[in-house]
Amino acid sequence: MRKLILSMQMTLDGYVSGPAGEMDWIASSDDDWQELFNDMESVDTLLVGRNMHPDYFQYWQSVLTDPAADPHEKKYAELADRTPHILFSRTLTEVSWHNTRIAHDAASEVTKLKQQPGGDMMLWGGATIASELLSLGLVDELRITLNPTLLGAGLPMFNNIKTRHKLTTLSVKPLMAGLVLLKYKVDN
Repeated sequence: MRKLILSMQMTLDGYVSGPAGEMDWIASSDDDWQELFNDMESVDTLLVGRNMHPDYFQYWQSVLTDPAADPHEKKYAELADRTPHILFSRTLTEVSWHNTRIAHDAASEVTKLKQQPGGDMMLWGGATIASELLSLGLVDELRITLNPTLLGAGLPMFNNIKTRHKLTTLSVKPLMAGLVLLKYKVDN
C-alpha cells in the first residue's frame, strides 16, 4: 500500500507561518535539500491544500524560468514540474499548473490513492489539510523540518487535530543552518 508522507517546515514553537502568513523564517541548507531529494525518490504524487496552492504553484513555476534561481530550488521545481499533483479544494474548478488535478473530497481521494499501485505520496500542506488527513488516520509518516525560530504567534501546525496520535520516531537528524529533520511513523 502507498504511504502518505506529510512534509512541512515548522518553527520550534510549532508554527508553520507567522501572524500575517509570513514564511521568511524558513531556513535551508545543502544537506536539507539533499535529504528532501533522497526522501522524494519513492514519491510519485504530490498533494497540496487549497490555502497553500496559489503561493506554491506561482513560486515554483517562477523558479523554472529564473536563470538566477538557486540550483536546489531549480532541481525541486523541475521535479515538481514532472510529478503529478493533486490539489484539494471544495471550491476551485481549475488550476494553471499542467500536471495538477483538483480533488474535492480529500479523505475519499487519499483513501482511493492509497489502495492503487504506485509510489508514495507527499503532502506539502498546508496546516488545514494536514490536520484533516492526520485526524482521519490517513497520514503514515511525518517529515518535519524544525527551524531554529520562535514566532510566538501564527498558524499552528497541529491546531485542528481532533484525536490523539501515537508516533514512533524513525529518525532525528541535525542539519546545517540549525535545522533538525524529524521523521515519525504515525501509529494509526
